[in-house]
Amino acid sequence: MLNEFTYKVLVVSSNNRFNDALKTLLSPERFSPVKFEDSASSARRLLLSSDFDIVVINTPLQDEFGIDLAIDIASDSNSGVLLLIKSEIVEEVSYKTEDYGILTVAKPMTKQAVIQALQLLCATRKRVMKMEEKVHSFEEKLNDIKVVNRAKMLLMENLKMTENEAHKYIERTAMDSRSTKRDVANKIINEYKLP
Repeated sequence: MLNEFTYKVLVVSSNNRFNDALKTLLSPERFSPVKFEDSASSARRLLLSSDFDIVVINTPLQDEFGIDLAIDIASDSNSGVLLLIKSEIVEEVSYKTEDYGILTVAKPMTKQAVIQALQLLCATRKRVMKMEEKVHSFEEKLNDIKVVNRAKMLLMENLKMTENEAHKYIERTAMDSRSTKRDVANKIINEYKLP
């Protein structure tokens, strides 16, 4: 099965050799668009106006090491963050960043290690998106229930219906008009709205 989803990627790295090598691994069919920034400050500015599925940070950066940037991104977004650190300090940095869900990897890395890290981030990002969809669906259902309950209360207050009668009235009206219970409830709310 073909992967139809493309991941938006931000690479923050001041190492042109690394950037060129990474470009060859980020196929446009799977990763698009891919933006490159060479400093934490320019990455932060870009993140104010754009969202990314994956952020790769190759430390050190021009204006800061990069750990704070990784933590900020992981804290403020749902982006998967890959932090590349010298092997001598990877364990210490990983300990600081693991609570934020940041994938910390020692460098130098092989091509295969980079591909595996990207695959892991893609899988994680896809899982987060599915959870976001479920949360959104749950919030929608909860909002529907709130609107229908508000309409039932108005029917009970204004037409002296019981809760069961109000509920059945909304269901029947929705079926008869081939609309949702929420649409019917909104009409009831608008009808009995105070001027």
